[in-house]
Amino acid sequence: MTEAAVQRIETRPISQRVPTLILVALVVAAPWVIYPVFLMKALCFALFACAFNLLNGYVGLLSFGHALFFGGASYVAAHAALEWGMPPILAILLSALVGAALGLLVGAIAIRRQGIYFAMITLALAQMFYFYCLRAEFTGGENGIQGVPRGALLSNMRVMYYFVALVFLAGFGIIHRVVHSPFGQVLKAIRENEPRAISLGYKTDQYKLLAFVLSAALSALAGGTKAIVFQLASLTDVHWGTSGEVILMTLIGGMGTIFGPIAGAVFFTTLENYLAQLGSWVQVTEGVIFVICVLAFRRGMFGELSRLLKRPL
Repeated sequence: MTEAAVQRIETRPISQRVPTLILVALVVAAPWVIYPVFLMKALCFALFACAFNLLNGYVGLLSFGHALFFGGASYVAAHAALEWGMPPILAILLSALVGAALGLLVGAIAIRRQGIYFAMITLALAQMFYFYCLRAEFTGGENGIQGVPRGALLSNMRVMYYFVALVFLAGFGIIHRVVHSPFGQVLKAIRENEPRAISLGYKTDQYKLLAFVLSAALSALAGGTKAIVFQLASLTDVHWGTSGEVILMTLIGGMGTIFGPIAGAVFFTTLENYLAQLGSWVQVTEGVIFVICVLAFRRGMFGELSRLLKRPL
């Protein structure tokens, strides 16, 4: 093994360890400086963006329908907590399991196609689910499910924040471990050259399906947590616009980077919060800002930073 190879092996863990410790420190200290409700929303969307990035950034599968898992899980968690009296934590876990099941169903159908065909199938299935939620009785239609109970444990704002932070860090830890595992290396190989991966003996469809299910389950975990925290599950969560938002978060932060989707989600949430006073001009303003960001940072914020530092982030 050459000296350069040894140096790369020694440098990579350090380059990942330091930003991870900084991230954990920021998450722990943030509620003492910033409004916790804003932070909880940002963390939920950050986990959603990280889950989407696992599929798109590391497998190369662009899903236009990830709101199906995020929003579907929010309805499951809200209904289970409100109608079945299930404790919030169990309701969130149930929503993640349902999200994994939906991911298995959608993935088994969608991964048979590639490129734009894959994206269109996910979008079509997500829209079918949206109209089902619009008509279904248990979802509350356009009113959604309101007044979802949080339980005694999450009645305190700071306790609730640290619960959300724990969910986020657990989900992020799973993604970090998967990406840096042999399984993650196979996913990257499929993204770079799937025919070559097949020639090496890998059953790529199985790997893609597993990645799709894991991404769906983590997206559902984020959606279920958001429904419990904000005591609401609505059609907005399953709308195609939510799928578009998570794509923008990932693009701005850096597709195929570990920390980029988190930065993109925080940036998007902050932008949405400060531009709310513009009313109907919000989307126009957001569009202009996003175009500028994409032109200025072609690889996203962390993608450009990783290029400058010559280290994976």
